[in-house]
Amino acid sequence: YFFNFPECITKVSLCYSCGLAYNIHVNGVLHCRVRYSQLLGLHEQIKKEYGSNVVPAFPPKKIFTLTPAEVEQRREQLEKYMQAVRQDPLLGTSEMFNSFLRKAQQETQQIPTEEVALDICLSNGQKVTVNILTSDQTEDVLDAVATKLDLPDDLVGYFSLFLVREGVDEGLTFVRKLQEFELPYVSITSLRSSEFHILLRKSYWDMAYDGDVMDNRVGLNLLYAQTVSDIERGWILVNKDQHRQLKSLQEKGSKKEFIHLGQTLKYYGYIKFDPCITDFPEKGCQVIVSAGNNELNFHVKLPNEQIKEGSFKVTRMRCWRVTSSVSGIVASKCDVKLELAFEYLMSKDRLQWVTITSQQAIMMSICLQSMVDELMVKKSGGSIKKMLRKRHNGSIHRSDSQQAVKSPPLLDSPDPNREQIVKLSTKLSSVSLRGISASNSANDISGNDFHGNYAFEGIGDDDL
Repeated sequence: YFFNFPECITKVSLCYSCGLAYNIHVNGVLHCRVRYSQLLGLHEQIKKEYGSNVVPAFPPKKIFTLTPAEVEQRREQLEKYMQAVRQDPLLGTSEMFNSFLRKAQQETQQIPTEEVALDICLSNGQKVTVNILTSDQTEDVLDAVATKLDLPDDLVGYFSLFLVREGVDEGLTFVRKLQEFELPYVSITSLRSSEFHILLRKSYWDMAYDGDVMDNRVGLNLLYAQTVSDIERGWILVNKDQHRQLKSLQEKGSKKEFIHLGQTLKYYGYIKFDPCITDFPEKGCQVIVSAGNNELNFHVKLPNEQIKEGSFKVTRMRCWRVTSSVSGIVASKCDVKLELAFEYLMSKDRLQWVTITSQQAIMMSICLQSMVDELMVKKSGGSIKKMLRKRHNGSIHRSDSQQAVKSPPLLDSPDPNREQIVKLSTKLSSVSLRGISASNSANDISGNDFHGNYAFEGIGDDDL
């Protein structure tokens, strides 16, 4: 079975400066501020709509003034209540709950409903400016971007909006996928930093669906720009010969052929996360995690400076969870430690927990869940188009267990002959290869000096 942790409500804290209200933190960032009476009203609405048997327990009213201990007890109860509602596959995706969070977000940030211009970034750095309302939800903004680009309705669900942060070294950090409970304009404005952008990127993992996208001119250009950008950032690895082939295809304007070649390259379609810490194979190891191809890929730097690479297949994960600890809450900011832990089938009869400590833990969890969603739809013979388009409107049915399939060794030596490319793109319709570098940055532990072997016993092949 799989634990479903969508963008988690990581903390409900007290706010004394505005009377007695509660700060609801999502991913460690203040999402909204609400009072007990508002949460009670939400609870009554949910109970009326779905029945008392479905709704989690809600802390009762008190006749007398609460003592400090009772205030803290209520806060803990409200935190558990909000987390339980959000993680419930029925309640957490309901329009009632999501509209409550959207309205509360807008009221907290004190942003009136009005027409505004919002910039959406494409993979090649271009910006698409759309006219929206500040109260427009994520799906509305995505539709506006698609209309501006002339992307057909049946392809809109193949793409999503992501909140990203651009570093001084042009590194790209995926903060989160924008969800149905938030207002993109309010989310980006409340951060009050030019480092953050909203990025349009494909939202599926199976490259078999690239064909659907490439049949359309706009879809082809978007996918082409993303492929070039991923190579530029070193997320997709190429060697010198492959680089020459890619450059030749670009010069000919052969975008489909360029993408087809890209599909054969290592880490095509992966999302690369910032360096973080793992307890595998030893505690305190530095690691760069990438998500793609139904797996989490590890580039681990051991305490003895040895570098190893390996993959954890989602089909061998019995379950996973995201946990957080919060300290030092001041106003809208709090110090949050996030961890993603998954229980992995190392061998036929041995399960082991692997933990990743990263501020992108929830984004990693969302990647895993979307991989499972795709696999389940494929297994059931369902329509990937319908799932992609409606993914943020509800959860698909998931089975209670997953069969394991054979995966490659967990920590193998990478290909020493691969090199990375830097600086490829300028425009959506015209992208050029400019050069080759042995590594993407000085802090990248995924260079060409990987060595060693760390393999685990395999198990028999089973279909998912």
